[in-house]
Amino acid sequence: MNVHADDFARFEHAGWERVADKYDSVWSSLTRQFISYLINAAGVSASMSVLDVACGPGYVSAAVKQLGAIPTGIDFSEKMIAIAKQMSPDIAFFQGNAQDLPFANSSFDRVLINFGLLHVSQPEQACAEACRVLRSRGRFAFTVWAGPEESPGAKVVNDAIQAHAKMNVGLPEGPPRYLYGEKEECRKVLEQAGFDGSSMTYETRTVEWHLPSMRYLFEAERDAGVRTAGLLARQSPETLEVIRGAIENGIRRYAKGNEFVVPMTAHVVVVSK
Repeated sequence: MNVHADDFARFEHAGWERVADKYDSVWSSLTRQFISYLINAAGVSASMSVLDVACGPGYVSAAVKQLGAIPTGIDFSEKMIAIAKQMSPDIAFFQGNAQDLPFANSSFDRVLINFGLLHVSQPEQACAEACRVLRSRGRFAFTVWAGPEESPGAKVVNDAIQAHAKMNVGLPEGPPRYLYGEKEECRKVLEQAGFDGSSMTYETRTVEWHLPSMRYLFEAERDAGVRTAGLLARQSPETLEVIRGAIENGIRRYAKGNEFVVPMTAHVVVVSK
């Protein structure tokens, strides 16, 4: 199975292989906060078969197993799968492609994707594959980041990059950074993928991300991300320093005691087959 068939897929795959071992310590304190919203919105319950696509270290799989459901995880990163197997050795994890799932039609009661659609080159195809492997009346649920106009933390990074970064640096073209940020656009995509658009729910949730320092967010993006990290890696040292300063200045306003509490927002989408 070719998990990196185009330039963007190769870029993302190489990036996550590179930073997989940093994900748990850097990003999980943020992304795990949306798992309960995702699972509850999807109506996961005991004995359901649940496919966790772009599973990363397997957090969603572990959470649904605690509910008595039967999870299966899949991710294109071999290193992520190795981490997931180490963290949850009693769950089945596979390396594979969200856009070409290695499962038969109508295999699962639920398909869940926690922020993974942002990392595939053809998210509409990933949605169609989710529909294919779902049983009739099964549910597909996913999260995507809200844009800077709705998410203060995203705005800090976006404003700094837009103001100071050189944007045309030869990165492979991928889907929009704030994919499916409009409800009706999202509904249309899901209908085209085979889902019942009238069943869609689209909720916007905000969590608080507790950062230990003003530098944390910049360093997370630079050292433990992929897409923004690729952009930052292609800046001059002088420009990078200006961006760092701008992000730190933006974070400063969220100081609370010895930490920085930054609001981060995402959309939680559920639709039925």
